[in-house]
Amino acid sequence: MNSEEHRRLRELLGAFALGQLTETEHTAVQAHLDGCATCRAELATIEPLADALELVDPARLDRLPAAPPYWLEESVLAAVRAEPRRIHPWRRRLVTAAAVLVIGAAGTGLGYALAPDPPKIPLEPVQVTTVAAGVRSTAQVVPHTWGMEIKLAGTGFVAGQRYHVTVVGVDGRIAAAGEFIGTGTKPMLCNLNSSVLRAEAQSFEVRDETDQVVLRGQV
Repeated sequence: MNSEEHRRLRELLGAFALGQLTETEHTAVQAHLDGCATCRAELATIEPLADALELVDPARLDRLPAAPPYWLEESVLAAVRAEPRRIHPWRRRLVTAAAVLVIGAAGTGLGYALAPDPPKIPLEPVQVTTVAAGVRSTAQVVPHTWGMEIKLAGTGFVAGQRYHVTVVGVDGRIAAAGEFIGTGTKPMLCNLNSSVLRAEAQSFEVRDETDQVVLRGQV
């Protein structure tokens, strides 16, 4: 079999798994699978996705939700990152493509059908001490496997001024957690990420452009 015919039959594997081929096409693909271990292996990775797609209600595909769930991207990509490194590159690409399908299809209702139950995010309020006059702020932290997320809200940060945030570990290590721009009297809400694990974090600081501490959070 030449490479062009092999490519054509390989491209039919998805439709084969979904049972959408004509009888002639199905017979041709089945005959090819009997003699092609590579395509059999690829079909084995496609079939679980086909089972999930059968759960989708076609009548709901034209119903547009307001937005995909906030937790969807992190949940799916975390699963992709957890794939063993020894996995074959083409299979990893397939897993990643499936993740993109789930995330991108949320606007058509498909993502909701395939997505897992939303995870319960453990928001932990922390004590915030403001140093700069006029600043009012609250903060929550979220532990992750890769570090710690800080959800910072407040008012009184000088409009247009850049602020940078650092996390101090229990061992004294200081790690950057991102930056934000002040919004003056308007409410501000930003998510900041640090590589320091929650269990290893002691506090965080917000400093202005002159490197003066504006507020501290005890975590």
